[in-house]
Amino acid sequence: MKINWKVRLQSKTFLVAAFSLLLLLVQQVANLFGIDTTIYNERVTDIFNTVLAILVLIGVVHDPTTTGLSDSEQALGYHKPRDDLDGEQK
Repeated sequence: MKINWKVRLQSKTFLVAAFSLLLLLVQQVANLFGIDTTIYNERVTDIFNTVLAILVLIGVVHDPTTTGLSDSEQALGYHKPRDDLDGEQK
């Protein structure tokens, strides 16, 4: 599985998703050890977790333009994320 991590780590969408995933993981591990991570009350915490889960889904690591989990040959050659508005790599 080949993934252009240098470019992925420059993508704001990917970084938001990765940070959200990390927060959810930290919360689950804390709960495993009995640490209460409730923000204000249970409902607010549930809403916060749902927002984080949606952010993770938005920044899926998978490249939808290829089959499997690897980046396309074109994406492997990028030096920074492509701007789809003008169709050119910058």
